[in-house]
Amino acid sequence: MRGATRVKFAAGAIAIALAATACSSSSSSGSSGGTNANGVVNAWWGDPQNPLEPANTNEVNGGAVLDMIMTGLVQYDPKTSKAENAVADSITSTDQQNWTVKLKSGWKFSDGTPVTAKSFVDAWNYGALSTNKQVNSSFFSYIDGYNAVAPASGNPTAKTMSGLKVVDDSTFTVKLSQKFSTWPQTLGYTAYYPLPASFYTDHAAFLNKPIGDGPYKIDSWTKSQQMKLVPNADYSGTNKPKNGGVTLKVYTDTNAAYADLQSGNLDVDNGVPNAALKTIKTDLNGRFLNEPAGIIQTISFPMYQANWNTAGAKLVRQGISMAIDRDTITKTIFDNTRTPATDWTSPVLGEAGGYKSGLCGDVCTYNPTKAKELVAQGGGIPGGQLTISYNADGPHKEWVDAVCNSINNALGNTKACVGKPVGTFADFRNQVTNKQMTSAFRTGWQMDYPLIQDFLQPLYTTTGGSNDAHYSNAQFDALVNQANAESDTTKAVQDFQSAEKLLITDLPAIPLWYQNGTVGWSSKVDNVTLDPFSVPVYTDITVK
Repeated sequence: MRGATRVKFAAGAIAIALAATACSSSSSSGSSGGTNANGVVNAWWGDPQNPLEPANTNEVNGGAVLDMIMTGLVQYDPKTSKAENAVADSITSTDQQNWTVKLKSGWKFSDGTPVTAKSFVDAWNYGALSTNKQVNSSFFSYIDGYNAVAPASGNPTAKTMSGLKVVDDSTFTVKLSQKFSTWPQTLGYTAYYPLPASFYTDHAAFLNKPIGDGPYKIDSWTKSQQMKLVPNADYSGTNKPKNGGVTLKVYTDTNAAYADLQSGNLDVDNGVPNAALKTIKTDLNGRFLNEPAGIIQTISFPMYQANWNTAGAKLVRQGISMAIDRDTITKTIFDNTRTPATDWTSPVLGEAGGYKSGLCGDVCTYNPTKAKELVAQGGGIPGGQLTISYNADGPHKEWVDAVCNSINNALGNTKACVGKPVGTFADFRNQVTNKQMTSAFRTGWQMDYPLIQDFLQPLYTTTGGSNDAHYSNAQFDALVNQANAESDTTKAVQDFQSAEKLLITDLPAIPLWYQNGTVGWSSKVDNVTLDPFSVPVYTDITVK
């Protein structure tokens, strides 16, 4: 990143990601030649869990929209995942703790108002303040003064973080609470997007029709049905749309979406049902991509429930993990679009970036005999039966049933495990967020930026914004902080992996498999690709 004095760690991660995740441009057969720049792309979507606020969105449906309508200080190259300046002209530091951010001139929100230093500082302060109840608040935890606006307990003693200062319209400074050498590389994440003044003056209107500074703007939004996006004429960035807009259609049944794709009523489907994976290439005449992505799927446990937070339950969790035949499930259910997980990160990071094949060891290796022993040694499954909750509107029933069958076979009990479907994605996530889970539940992580830190800190540190299990280990937290402060790439990775090794025995979440990004498209569109985060690059899609 231009101006940054230390980017070694991020550069190492991104260099490996380049080799593993570069997406090739794909076009369908039988193209008539030429494209329709005014054509609208109809794409699959699901209802976001929360209102579309940058600091209150930490799931893929909401994130996909915010990435289309908003742009932050940096952005990630859709082919290589390399971090590069977007709204930022430079982000510099002489000590990796005190940073100066300078903005490019002329950048505007879609309502015509300018993007200034205040647009970022106010948005970050809003996102951090605990009384605003933003799920991404912890992403600001390294900014000086965060503890005053988001204390571990009690009410905040300040409304703004002391580490943020507006210098002028195009400059602001950030003081972190410790050295964080790769901090600039994190700033393309949703939580760090700027907000216009209207967000504060008419919050309700903003939530009904969010305003951003990205390549698209929202034309209309009928919740639970569809959102119409059109190109943003005020967009100053490099990712200008090559189509006339995108209509995101909400589907509660992935099979219905796939049927619409085959009939031409849907153009882009990245929620392909598992049952279609074996025939999709033939069904769509080759209009299908299956690319490595920075995604891992897991099963988490409610550590806030007393019966799951005991020494015996720890052994039970280990036994459950060893009862899962990952190899067979990934081959039979997912047709090799998944790879059995042996750590808590993703192979797209590469070894230099923090991925370590086999780190989980025996705990992630199928061993039904040992599994049965550990579950018995731990006193049996809490409550007598393991239920695995999942959102019923996603393609999860098949694999959850397969996991339960594997566990049941290993334990010699046909009722030891059963799937527990929960309404929509939003319903399911609300139960998770509100700590209403009493047994296991499906979780997954799509990287926000290509760093091992992103696979560990948000999910497993005590205050992590996506710590769905509510796992807490002071040693884990200390090692993550130590790694963030380390300027040497190799030492930082070692510290992160030392923290990760604590998950092997504590096991708040069981690694299942690394997930590829998949997408199918209709004969009406061309140039469909996936970025390393598994999201379609909507701006590049052309309509015939």
